[in-house]
Amino acid sequence: MRLHRLDITAFGPFGASQSVDFDDLSAAGLFLLHGPTGAGKTSVLDAVCYALYGSVPGARQGGGQGMTLRSDHAAVGTRTEVRMELTVAGRRLEITRQPPWERPKLRGRGTTVDKAQTWLREYDATTRAWKDLSRSHQEIGEEITQLLGMSREQFCQVVLLPQGDFARFLRADAEARGKLLGRLFDTRRFAEVEKRLAERRRTTEAQVREGDAGLLADAHRMQQAAGDAMELPELAPGEPGLAEAVLSAAAVARCTARELLTIADRRLADAESAQAAAGRRLTDVRELDRLQRRFAEARERAARLAERADAHRAAQERMERARKAGAVAPALELRDAADGEHRRAADAEARARARLPRALADAGAAGLAAAARRTAEELGGLESARRAERRLAELVEERAGLQRQERADDEVRQEAESWLADWEATRTRLQSRLDSAQEAATRAEQLAVQRDPAQRRLAAARQRDRLTDDTEQARRRALASAEDAVAARAHWLDLKEQRLHGIAAELAANLTDGTPCAVCGATEHPAPARKGAGHVDRDAEERALTAYQAADERRARAERHLGTVREALAAATAEAGDAATDRLAQEAEEVERAYARARATASGLHAAQEELRRAEGEREQRVAAQQQAAVRSASRVAGRERLEREQASLEEELTRARGTADSVAARAAQLERRAALLTEAADAARVAEQAAQRLKDADARLADAAFRAGFDTPADAAAALLDDTAHRELQRRLDAWQSEDAAVRAVLAEADTTDAARRPPADLAAAERAAADAGRRLREASSARDAAVRCRAELDRLSAHATTSVRRLAPLREEHSRVARLASLAAGTSADNERRMRLESYVLAARLEQVAAAATARLLRMSSGRYTLVHSDDRTGRGRSGLGLHVVDAWTGRERDTATLSGGETFFASLALALGLADVVTDEAGGVRLDTLFIDEGFGSLDDQTLDEVLDVLDALRERDRSVGIVSHVADLRRRIHAQLEVVKGRSGSVLRQRGAG
Repeated sequence: MRLHRLDITAFGPFGASQSVDFDDLSAAGLFLLHGPTGAGKTSVLDAVCYALYGSVPGARQGGGQGMTLRSDHAAVGTRTEVRMELTVAGRRLEITRQPPWERPKLRGRGTTVDKAQTWLREYDATTRAWKDLSRSHQEIGEEITQLLGMSREQFCQVVLLPQGDFARFLRADAEARGKLLGRLFDTRRFAEVEKRLAERRRTTEAQVREGDAGLLADAHRMQQAAGDAMELPELAPGEPGLAEAVLSAAAVARCTARELLTIADRRLADAESAQAAAGRRLTDVRELDRLQRRFAEARERAARLAERADAHRAAQERMERARKAGAVAPALELRDAADGEHRRAADAEARARARLPRALADAGAAGLAAAARRTAEELGGLESARRAERRLAELVEERAGLQRQERADDEVRQEAESWLADWEATRTRLQSRLDSAQEAATRAEQLAVQRDPAQRRLAAARQRDRLTDDTEQARRRALASAEDAVAARAHWLDLKEQRLHGIAAELAANLTDGTPCAVCGATEHPAPARKGAGHVDRDAEERALTAYQAADERRARAERHLGTVREALAAATAEAGDAATDRLAQEAEEVERAYARARATASGLHAAQEELRRAEGEREQRVAAQQQAAVRSASRVAGRERLEREQASLEEELTRARGTADSVAARAAQLERRAALLTEAADAARVAEQAAQRLKDADARLADAAFRAGFDTPADAAAALLDDTAHRELQRRLDAWQSEDAAVRAVLAEADTTDAARRPPADLAAAERAAADAGRRLREASSARDAAVRCRAELDRLSAHATTSVRRLAPLREEHSRVARLASLAAGTSADNERRMRLESYVLAARLEQVAAAATARLLRMSSGRYTLVHSDDRTGRGRSGLGLHVVDAWTGRERDTATLSGGETFFASLALALGLADVVTDEAGGVRLDTLFIDEGFGSLDDQTLDEVLDVLDALRERDRSVGIVSHVADLRRRIHAQLEVVKGRSGSVLRQRGAG
């Protein structure tokens, strides 16, 4: 990496724009960056770091995403910007960064914040022009980090060498050195390995403990099942021997459970025999007790039947009278129905006569019917008057309709006049809208012709940008393929040459005595050549040739692909021209927007035409409606006069027909009500007369039926009747008495019951107690046997489960043992790790050993061969070993701690360490060449001779075209180093003054 130019605007202490030409400063190899304290020397280095990584080291970044980087001396309208040109990995790049900027609003008061901006460009040597690569913060950051091969922290330690940090590094303990080296060499993966192993050890340990806890839980359950027959091992989960102890105790418990089951089986058999005998005795006693109680109950029932014999005979007589009265029941029901009908008819007649006039209240049915007929005839004579009354209502409605039509026509005329008054303004507005739509349609057609060329040119520009990157990649691949082909050809030619040198040994391998030599023809071969070490045979040469041919074929394909991509790029460039893609995209977007606006406006053309056509049609309709309304108004005058004459005639006729009533309809309603009342009264009188006759006939039939049934009067027959409920109840009592009498007689006639009654009373309680005792002993024996069976089954199940668990945990125990040993070894706590060195410390120790070796090469020159830095893996105090750093003094031949060095010795030792660390980190980052370095302070502690030696070492860095910038206050350095960059501070901000080597 080589820096070429740095431009700073409104950054840090620099209020205005400042530029640094690193090419001019680097020409001498060494250049000096100096200035008073607080002028901004470190801000120059911060600008370099910010240009590359978008942030500055440490706390100087501040908050607000870089807004604190802006200079307080800058003008209000000047935006902070850092631009830097550099060459890295053979590519010349330009990086421009602008941090967020709080600026005044363009309109109104207050401020607004512009977002951060970043640009990355690359110089194309072919076209001698800069081309844009990206404007994305993330893409640019990833590209720069990939090209440099180091993070911002590594860059600040390797390129911007902070001497104070390395002086502290020299005197630091192992823990502090480990933190710095860990950041530089990114050994987090090794720490992650330690962490993963520790986590795996904890996981497997927890799994083993969990498995042992489950095994102990099974043991506790077996102890609960076995009772006192099992003793648990006094071991905790995870302790060795737990599984064997649990399995052994389970085996003893299973044997004891089987013996207890055999004893319980014998006891159960004895209890079953005793319970069967007691059950048979109880059955016999219960049967005897039942028969004795049955006989006693039958004697008691017979006594109760004898007491109820008189009541039974009375019930039989009552049932007989009810049977006779049943023959009179139909006549009784018929007489009751006729009586009810007669009372209802008489009530209806009385109500109908009460609504009649007094003159007709005592008239017979025939007189009432005649009066109803006369009223109906008078009602028929009013039909003509009703028609006249309806016609009069129609005439009134017709006159009201004429008045409504007159008002409607007036409204039509007024609305038409109002609308037609605005017609000219409406027509002008619609015509203007139509003209605008027609113009927009014409403009849309013109823009449509411009759309396709703009889109084709934009697509070609985008393809040109994409093919530019593809061309560069194809060129690199073609170059790499060509180099591979050259290397393969050189390898093949080397092998071919080696084979030719050893061809004598290859020919001699086929010689046999008596056979002529293919070269000299001799048949004797006294001293044939022998194959030496590294001999190349025909197969090796052919393999090399095949590899060369394959590499050459890949080279040809890569070159053909490069040519194809370049042709496509040329075609795209010819189509798109030199215009930037963003500008072409903006132009195409403007054409699209204009076309869309024109289309949107032109889309209203048809609607405008239709609206104008509808407005003209509406005007014609309103003119016609106005004329028709005037004609209808004239024709309504004659119709109104005719209706008035007809209305007067009808009113005269109705006055005569109404009489004293308010209207013909009222008179008709009076007559209708009178006719209905007369008809209803006549019908009610006829029905009452008929009901009285039917009641008389029913009384005669009832008296005849009662006499024939043997009753003196119909009332006696009615009293003897029973309703359904009483009849069923009486029959049930008679049937129950007969059933009870038959049942008692049957029981008293049974032979076994009579025999049982003659025997002594049965002792049922004693027999039940004996049977209960036998059953209790049987249940106890059965429960004991079931418990023994369950105990044996549970122990067998739990033992099998424990055995399975032990087998399942065996691989896990083995894995835990292996992982625990690895985790302890990686963590430095294992006895096998003699130096107690962690894995990450071991890796860092190797890196530190490389750094010490690289630093010693320069430290020997700076100290005139006196000091050498060596790595030490000895333990310090109670800490772990691996990151010790000592210095060997050649004058005394002794090794001592770096903390014993003096101030000047510490400076050049830390400088050597910084340069050595830069070399190692550079190699670690992929070998990126660092052509520009900065060293910050520390030279004031050196004497003149040591300063010369240090400067000689730094000057030696130019051997590989490196340049070193020294940041220092030492006045003597301004005399020794001619290329200088001076930072001058002032009230309006700092400025830079540059002086080259000349």
